[in-house]
Amino acid sequence: MQRLADLAQRSVRRVVGLISGTSADGIDAALVEVSGVGLRARLRLIAGLTVPFRPSDRDELFRMFDPSTATVDRITAFNFHLGGLFAEAALTVIAQAGVPAAEVDLIGSHGQTIWHIPAPHGSTLQIGEPAVIAERTGLPVVADFRVADMAAGGQGAPLASYFDLVVFRHPTLTRAAQNIGGIGNVTYLPARKPDGCGPEDVLAFDTGPGNLVIDAVVSEVTGGQHSFDQDGAIAARGRISREWLGQLLADPYLHQKPPKTTGREIYGSPFAQRLLSEARSRRLSADDTVATVSALTADSIVAAYREFLLPRGMLHEVVLSGGGSYNGFLRQRIAAALGIPVRTCEELGINGKLKEAMLIALLASDAVAGVPTNVPAATGARGPRVLGKFVPPPLLH
Repeated sequence: MQRLADLAQRSVRRVVGLISGTSADGIDAALVEVSGVGLRARLRLIAGLTVPFRPSDRDELFRMFDPSTATVDRITAFNFHLGGLFAEAALTVIAQAGVPAAEVDLIGSHGQTIWHIPAPHGSTLQIGEPAVIAERTGLPVVADFRVADMAAGGQGAPLASYFDLVVFRHPTLTRAAQNIGGIGNVTYLPARKPDGCGPEDVLAFDTGPGNLVIDAVVSEVTGGQHSFDQDGAIAARGRISREWLGQLLADPYLHQKPPKTTGREIYGSPFAQRLLSEARSRRLSADDTVATVSALTADSIVAAYREFLLPRGMLHEVVLSGGGSYNGFLRQRIAAALGIPVRTCEELGINGKLKEAMLIALLASDAVAGVPTNVPAATGARGPRVLGKFVPPPLLH
């Protein structure tokens, strides 16, 4: 394990972060220079990209999300195949950066979540075999980041709260770092002098549906011509069904106290199909349907703040990331409801499309240094845990 010992001693590491999120559009890859560890870590993005899944691979991946088609043999085979795709993405981003692979220290891979069962009966499964990534790239890999937190009684999510704490905490501004990916999640970062808050001050949880439901509805009502609502233009044209929206906002998950996590298991395809059926029964137009479903995402975020964040004190600004941060309808609706600035993480120097890949790079870097990266105040775990499993590179002869 000399390689691991050497990595642990380095003050600066070049790390590739890899992830496929809830929307399962493709693999995000970021080559990141990480200086230091823990709350004093500093990140510099060297290169980043998204490798879309081929239609056949995406179709097979979606079979993994359906218990009726996710058979043991299919999961096993696709786990190895997906590991190969992650390896290709890592090599591609390294080549894009023009950096010799020998000068990259480590790969962090989140893989693809195919099923997540929150605590108290917690378990989770991410696929994209890390041993395949190590074999094909010749680099050590840290993967499987959620399980240590869940083994300690935590939700295993949101992982992003650690990145938010490191990057976005502020001595005088209380921030809500809101990611709107397939699922929405927030990290509450209260102002603390002199350097910002610590892990014990953080509150983080999944707010509810993000883009996952909006994208599914948009694809259906446009006959597959659009896979998402560009800048929220469709929603902006529609009229919100306020009665139906009120019913949707009564969803028990939205009012469940943190710590809590959710995902495709609740807000996946069956949920979207129920919404579409209800919209048809209400005789809503395509635009009105998208507007109402989009309002569900925005208003569920606002409701979470009012119920769980604002009782803790004044909130100065929201920092958005994820695909939803580019949706003008969502941004404007959240800002109008809260009456405070809603900024994108690009305004703070972070590429919003690659934030999660950068997070995975940070988690991997701190893992080899033996630094805990879960946030127990957010996940509900019994205490700090080092997240990730180390897979050494192949031996060279």
